[in-house]
Parts: sequence; C-alpha cells; structure tokens
Amino acid sequence: MAPEPMHAKPISPAAYGALEASLKGIFWYKGDLRRWSKGHPELLAEIDFSRYKWQTAEEFVDRLQADELRYGDLTLRLMVEVSEMTSFPKLRQQEDSDKLIAEAQEAVAALKGCLDRHQGLVAEEARFTTELAAHRSATEERRSFAEQLSTLKDEFLQLEKEPNRQKAGLEFEPFLNRLFRLFDLDPRISYNLSYEQIDDSITYDTDVYIVEAKWLKDPVEVHYVGSFVEKVRHKGKNALGLYISVRGFTHGAKARYSEGTCFITMEGVDLFAVLDGRVTLDELLSRKKRHANDTGSCYYPASLMMSE
Repeated sequence: MAPEPMHAKPISPAAYGALEASLKGIFWYKGDLRRWSKGHPELLAEIDFSRYKWQTAEEFVDRLQADELRYGDLTLRLMVEVSEMTSFPKLRQQEDSDKLIAEAQEAVAALKGCLDRHQGLVAEEARFTTELAAHRSATEERRSFAEQLSTLKDEFLQLEKEPNRQKAGLEFEPFLNRLFRLFDLDPRISYNLSYEQIDDSITYDTDVYIVEAKWLKDPVEVHYVGSFVEKVRHKGKNALGLYISVRGFTHGAKARYSEGTCFITMEGVDLFAVLDGRVTLDELLSRKKRHANDTGSCYYPASLMMSE
C-alpha cells in the first residue's frame, strides 16, 4: 500500500541506496529496467539507456533524489512496489540463479527496512504534530482562561473603587455570573417568585446552590443571613446556599451558624484569591462544603485552605 505524500519528511540517503541496489539486482538486463520504468515517462526522457545497466540504475535513482520535492511521492511508491517483489523470473533464467535471487532478496529486504523506518519516522512526526497541535490548543485555552480571569480581576478592582455603591452593587451580579460561567457552574441569573427574589443559582458537582450576593459598606449582619437561610430551607432539606458578602460577615453571623448550617459563605478575599489564580472557584466551593459537612460551620476562608 502506497504511503501518503510525505514531502515534509526527507527520504534517507540509505533508502535511495537500497532502491538503487535493488534495481541493479532485480533487473538483470537494462531492457527489463527500461520496460519497468516506462510507467514513469517523465523520468525516462532524460536517461541514457545506451550505457551499462548499473549506470542506468544509478542515473534513474540520482534523478529521483536530485528533485525530491517533485518526485518524492513517486519515489516512495516505487520503493513500496520494489519492496513487495517476491519473485524474480528473469533471474531464474541465469546460470547462478540461486545466488542472484538471494542477492536480490537481500537488497529488497534492505529497501523494505529503510522504507519501514521512513514510515515509522513519518508516523512519529504525525503523532508529534498531532500532540503539538493539541498542546497548542490547550495552551491557547489556558491562555484564554487566564485572560478572562485577569479581565474579571480588573473589573472587580474597578467595582471596589466605584464611588457609587448602588451602581457597584448592580454590576456585581452580572460580574458574578461571568465568573460562574468561566468555571462552568451553570449560573442562572436572578429570577422572581411570586413571594421572593432569588439572586442567583449555580450548579456544581450535582448540587444546586441558591446564591445571594451583597456588596455593602459593612460586614453582613446576622439578620440578613437569617432571611437567606429561610429562603434556602424553603427549598427543601437538601437545598444548599452560597452567601457572598464582599465585606465579610459579622462575628455574630458566623457564630450563629457555626454548629449547623445549610449554606456556605464567601467573602471578598475569597473571590480575590480565585481571581488572582491562587485557587479555583470549584475547588474552593468543594472545600467549603466539606468543612460545613464536617464541622457544621458556614465559615471557611480561602486563606485557611491554602495554609493547610
């Protein structure tokens, strides 16, 4: 079976030498070589068949090698054709046919070995090219992810400096949704029920978190948290909550839900650790949930996680 075009991969000089040796050994008369070569008239036109067979075979291969860019595919097809020869009827007519056939078989075997090595190099190059493309794609994906995370970090810092805190609060919600989407948390933008508003929801590890986010000038007090807990518990005993407060939570709020909680908390310093690339958002959620399950406490800052 003829190999695919492989101009990009040079054919080794050893392979050309093996082809030349094979042609010299297989075709006892130069007329036989000429008849075999008739399938390639573009080469025959400039070859002098008046010389000895060995010289003709050398010239034939020299022309292939001299213009590999043009004849590379043809050369490989010829090599495959010759390497697949198993019988040599013209040689059987000679007096020392056994010796000649053995030499021809040896030359063909050498050519086949060269061809196999070439095809192996081609396959290795193709594998390398595929892996390189995958690596570049992954690098581009990582770069794109890092760029988006960096953009969100800049937005967060701008929101922090925004003098109009009401405007900052309104822009905080779409900011969080972009952050959630970046980490494949399937955010659902705030929606209204007939009796309450749910700020947001996300999905992580088969869990659905009801999200509330606040960017007040002071830490969130316990009565805000209590209202949120009622929302979460109203959804059922397996409902989970994520309360985000950029300015953190009062001691009273954290103490109230330190021994039993249906939600986890996230502060501005947690968000910044994510935006700064020190921890991933999904990993942070996972550790916060595990801490809540183990201790009953809603509060587990990223700083503790990273210091362990």
